[in-house]
Amino acid sequence: MGRVQLRHIVQARSGDKGNTVNIAVFAPSEALYQVLLQEVTVERVKAHFAGMVLGEVTRYEVPGLLAMNLVCRGALGGGGSATLRLDNLGKCYASALMRLEIELEDELMPASKSPSAT
Repeated sequence: MGRVQLRHIVQARSGDKGNTVNIAVFAPSEALYQVLLQEVTVERVKAHFAGMVLGEVTRYEVPGLLAMNLVCRGALGGGGSATLRLDNLGKCYASALMRLEIELEDELMPASKSPSAT
């Protein structure tokens, strides 16, 4: 068992509408999808984006695609025309989520990463 950043095991894409960001996360296998369901919880995502996502985080599971969609409300300082943020779009949120570290069994660990990957 080791820790690994999501960027080493999954793909993600994000977008925005108003003051809401959605992040789709895609697992490459059923085994990794099951790990995502356990590790990428609403609480962990909210904590990961502390200070950035001020509203509710909702997780929608899409098992047929081995995916989940995370909807983060209150994430863009009011939205494109209302915020003073330099980057007022949600496109960067997928990249930011990829830094989240999760616990992963050794047999699921990518070959190029040690159990203490960061």
